Amino acid sequence: MKNLLKSRYSLYLSLLLLYVCLSFVVRLTLYFLAHAGMDFSILAVSKIFSIGLYFDLATAIYLFAFYSLYILVIPSKWVGSKLDKIFTYFISSISLFIVIFSFIAEFPFWEEFNTRFNFIAVDYLIYTYEVIENINQSYSIPLILLVIFSIIASIIYLFKKQRIYEYTFSNNPRFGNRTIIFVLSLCALLFFSNFSTNKQAEWSSNLYENELSKNGVFSFFAAYRSNELDYNTFYTRLDDKQAFAIVKKEILQKNQTYTTQNDFDLSRHVVGREETKPNIILICIESFSADFLSTFGNQQNITPIYDTLTHHSIFLSNLHATGTRTIRGMEALTLCIPPTPGNSIVRRPNNDHLFSIATILRKKDYALSFIYGGDGYFDNMNTYFGGQGFDIIDRDRGNPLAEHIQTTRIPILDQDVTFENAWGICDEDLYRQSLLDADKNAKKSKPFFQFLMTTSNHKPYSFPKNKIDLPQGNREGAVKYTDFAIGEFLKEAKKKSWFNNTVFVIVADHCASSAGKWEVNIQKHHIPALIYNLTQADTVISTLASQIDLMPTLFGYLGWTYDTQLFGKDLNYMKPGEERALLGNYRTVGMLKNQIFTEINDRKKSYQYSWDSKNSHMVKFDSIKNEELKNICISYYQTASYNFKNGLMKENNK
Repeated sequence: MKNLLKSRYSLYLSLLLLYVCLSFVVRLTLYFLAHAGMDFSILAVSKIFSIGLYFDLATAIYLFAFYSLYILVIPSKWVGSKLDKIFTYFISSISLFIVIFSFIAEFPFWEEFNTRFNFIAVDYLIYTYEVIENINQSYSIPLILLVIFSIIASIIYLFKKQRIYEYTFSNNPRFGNRTIIFVLSLCALLFFSNFSTNKQAEWSSNLYENELSKNGVFSFFAAYRSNELDYNTFYTRLDDKQAFAIVKKEILQKNQTYTTQNDFDLSRHVVGREETKPNIILICIESFSADFLSTFGNQQNITPIYDTLTHHSIFLSNLHATGTRTIRGMEALTLCIPPTPGNSIVRRPNNDHLFSIATILRKKDYALSFIYGGDGYFDNMNTYFGGQGFDIIDRDRGNPLAEHIQTTRIPILDQDVTFENAWGICDEDLYRQSLLDADKNAKKSKPFFQFLMTTSNHKPYSFPKNKIDLPQGNREGAVKYTDFAIGEFLKEAKKKSWFNNTVFVIVADHCASSAGKWEVNIQKHHIPALIYNLTQADTVISTLASQIDLMPTLFGYLGWTYDTQLFGKDLNYMKPGEERALLGNYRTVGMLKNQIFTEINDRKKSYQYSWDSKNSHMVKFDSIKNEELKNICISYYQTASYNFKNGLMKENNK
């Protein structure tokens, strides 16, 4: 007991110390990578590294708990035996591999999201094909493995040189002493398990400082445990009747009337004008930020097609993505609902037959198709769209994890693919599938609606050669190819007999990056959207809005009369002072209205900020400035969560 470093515990303690030291190096490196987004202060640095040390130690005790148990139970006569040496070298090598790999993986994850591991990392583990292929196409896996094994070999060599393995195999404390050490380790493990949460690292209003205070592995398992968030448990709330009364007042527009007197029923009847029923092709573009466009000041000329289209379309110049992931964009565009905390409804159980734009389109006798160039089992897309009555056209590699879809499913065949990467076929190939499906439906003399999800503007940023004048492997090239493919698609579509009677809605799912100083960075939600091939060309709608408003606005232009339960609004009926944007991330949600951003989080806290849209800058108020806006914000999210939880979003739930 006097000198544990020269005993059976030599390796165990060395692994703990090594993990804490390497964690410090990773945190220090990430600190310098994030320094531009932080205001340096000695106090902040002290908190980051002291809180970080706490979580690093907790994680280290978790990681090596099994080896601590092994030391306790192995009989003294087996210590130093061949079996003991094989097992010890094996467990230390595996542990080092996991540790080194997790540390290396944190850097590309930070580069992409500016956070430690979170729910995105948890979700991606489910989809091994896409993730492994993405890593393989973005980085050199043999090189990564070579680096990892080299580091492991160096550490083992260092341990041998310091006689750590020699001590481990030669000096075994008595069972009573080992029991005391194990009980102390177990108490520490239980303490960290019961009294340590990731929220304890969220001490700052600066997101970077909070993330740097965390440990990546600890954050990963914290995200795994909290993949669902119940609104009533975690968020500030009002009386349900009050919340619904506020929302019913907020969403009602001049051409709408409520169809029941039920306090909890959002069903409205919308009266249109002269109705038209063109085909509709909705193109959801992967990671297409507004700041890629020359229209918004970009000088790289990487979106010449889209920039030109803004002058020949109904262009929504002040639209914001509700979230930071593709499934949030899909949720907003189809369900027209605020981004309820936790998983997107696309990923949740019991999400079939919801009232959505598909409900309205089916009543207008539209044929519905969801077209995706990857495997639609990813992020539960096929189950969700199939559950809303869409036919599915996807790559369909026959993944055993794919759920049975109760709808028509058409696989994209190898002979129809000219280029493919980890995430799916290139955009040009995807658009060819759209043309084929449109031709098929046009022959039936039936209007069709397509939801297309592109993939080319995604890491590894690879696409067919000789298409554009930028190289592969970087975001700018992928953006320009994405833009090029849109142009080629419209050229081909114009040759079709159905083109003149087809409207194209082209919108992003989310921005290319969501990271910044704040939990929700408004400028990182600004996306372009346009409605092309309607008679109201060259129209700019500068009204502040969210993705949830795009399809109700289109229905308004088409003059439709219909029944709705959607939260989204027709922007042409938006009165001055009514405009607002609903946006958030996994845990933090909010509303931008009247230059004030109201934020609510899963700690039952509410904050307000002044928003300077011209300079994309937020300043936090010391206290709530506008109680009415706070209540409106709470009501949107509380009622949306209430409706889904209680089955009120289901079609024909009355």
